[in-house]
Amino acid sequence: MKIINYLLFGLLAGLALFSNACEEIPPVINPFTGEPPDTVVDVENQQRQVLIEEFTGVRCVQCPAGSAEIATLLAIHGERLVAVSIHAGDFVYPFPTSQYNFQTQEGDDLYNFLDSPNSFPSAVIDRKLFEGENDLPLGRNQWAGFIEQEKAIDPLIKIAVQPTFNETTRKLDVELKLYPQEIISEPDVRLSVMLTESNIVDIQDTPDGKVTDYKHKHVLRHMLTSYLGDAISESLAPGNVITKNYSFTLPESWNAGEPSLQENEMHVVAFVHLGTTSKEVLQAIEVPMIK
Repeated sequence: MKIINYLLFGLLAGLALFSNACEEIPPVINPFTGEPPDTVVDVENQQRQVLIEEFTGVRCVQCPAGSAEIATLLAIHGERLVAVSIHAGDFVYPFPTSQYNFQTQEGDDLYNFLDSPNSFPSAVIDRKLFEGENDLPLGRNQWAGFIEQEKAIDPLIKIAVQPTFNETTRKLDVELKLYPQEIISEPDVRLSVMLTESNIVDIQDTPDGKVTDYKHKHVLRHMLTSYLGDAISESLAPGNVITKNYSFTLPESWNAGEPSLQENEMHVVAFVHLGTTSKEVLQAIEVPMIK
């Protein structure tokens, strides 16, 4: 009887080992072959990432409250929330003592394109007109709920971004790969690529007066595409991998004497969106310019 029990135990143990050995482990897809390990992008498990585009300005007394709300939301959602702060509108003009002018042509164009907010702070979530709303811009108390709503949607397309920055020439090259998860049949789908900068110390008006050492975050500095996005002409169907490349040389005038700090605070933001009346964002991603 003991011999039979030993044989049975050995058989069961062998089956368990065989089962564990054959367990399928999903691969991590690295769309950029030949790169160091820290460039691996887990496209396979990429979740929906929501884009929030905040409208702000250095002369906007209430806008620091919007910046604080975005910081809170980023602490909650992490990489699943992508933030861009667009300095545009009546509050954008720098003070005589400002070191920087955050106004950009793309920011002015987006301000008009995204329904010109009537109040500040204001933000657009995934460029989506939500049920019950008349315009894209939303008040600060609405951001959290609509972000949660958008996070629940599976991405129709996934994005991988590989930036390469030459510190000598200050040239930035960006390679993007798009991975459709379903057939996207809309006739006008576009790709937008932005360059943002955080922790820029400069003057900001606040309810307590002007703060000279205020840290401006997620500032839109430049777009590598048109402000309307560049049309994607390739077929958007599962299995098709679409590659796009962009380049831009960073101006010396962005630095204020500390280029290394500035470069380390820059991010590439890319998102796929509709170019029709809806303008809706299908997926967004943000990566550091320098890893």
